[in-house]
Amino acid sequence: MITHVILITMLYPFSLTHKRLWDEDRPVLLTSTVMMGKKLSVQIIFYEGRNFEGRHYECSGDCTDMHSHFSRCNSIRVDSGCWMAYEKPNFSGYQYMLTRGRYADHHRWSGFNDCIRSCRIIPAYNGNYRMKIFERSDFGGKMMELSDDCPNLQDRFHRRDISSCNVMEGYWILHEHPNYRGHQYFLRPGEYNKHSDWGSMSSTIGSVRRVTELKQNNQ
Repeated sequence: MITHVILITMLYPFSLTHKRLWDEDRPVLLTSTVMMGKKLSVQIIFYEGRNFEGRHYECSGDCTDMHSHFSRCNSIRVDSGCWMAYEKPNFSGYQYMLTRGRYADHHRWSGFNDCIRSCRIIPAYNGNYRMKIFERSDFGGKMMELSDDCPNLQDRFHRRDISSCNVMEGYWILHEHPNYRGHQYFLRPGEYNKHSDWGSMSSTIGSVRRVTELKQNNQ
């Protein structure tokens, strides 16, 4: 239970509740967050060099643009939580899910380059998972409902083109290729009328999985 929160100095999009976490149009002021009289520990650190060397930036909440803090990112240390890192500002470009651990170079998180410009934390979630995927845009064509991981969408859906979806419960990752390979696309609860809504230039999806790591890492 949060008894009080102290927010000071720097402009930053941050929230302490599930609903407000994604309200990016309402940033609040913070550099230090105190909960139950204790300062929150740093949760993720980005390093310019490989093997956690060189200039670095410590982060404990959503950040829309980190370009002023480092020019490139070649290693990451996640102390706690489950995160999404993005190639470009404002949560755009290549997407990478990061769980607690040490990533000594950008290949460890399947990075396509050494550029990370924004990040957001995935909130703790212990509920059910349910999502409907559709063959065509605006929820048209063949539909299939998912409640578990699907390593090969072609085998179950008999298609690889997913043009829209409705995430009813839980957090999900779409992967470009089967067996959770290729480009990643993070989905939170909501409606996605077209594939560009989740940041993809193509409707091709090979596999789908639930973000279950946060059950372990955000307790």
